Amino acid sequence: MKKLLLRISFILCITVLFSSCAAGLTGYMNNSAALSSNNYTYVKKDLQGMSQATYVLGIGGMNREAIVDEAKQKMLENYTLEDGQTLANTTVNFKYSNFLGIVATTKCFVTADIVEFK
Repeated sequence: MKKLLLRISFILCITVLFSSCAAGLTGYMNNSAALSSNNYTYVKKDLQGMSQATYVLGIGGMNREAIVDEAKQKMLENYTLEDGQTLANTTVNFKYSNFLGIVATTKCFVTADIVEFK
C-alpha cells in the first residue's frame, strides 16, 4: 500500500512539474488597406504596440477586444497618422502563458506598416 501511494504521489508530482508552465502563440493578419496598385509609398514599416492582461484563477485582466484595442492605441502613440496615410499589413499576435494553472498572462502584439497614398 505504501509503494502504491508513493508511486501515485511521484506520478502526480511529475505531472504537475511538466504541466505547470506553458505558453502558446496565435495570430492573424488583417489587411486594412487595399494595396492592389502602385499608388502608395511606405512611410514606416513594422510599427508595433503591445498590451498585457494577467488573470489569477481566471479573474482579472481585460477581454480580448480590449487588449487588442489597447495594443493598437499604444502602437499609434509612436506615430500619428497624417492625411492620406493609413495602416496596412496589420497583424495581431497573442502569446498565452500560465503558471501552475493559477496565474495566466495574455500578451497582445499589434504590428502594422504605414503607407501614404499618392
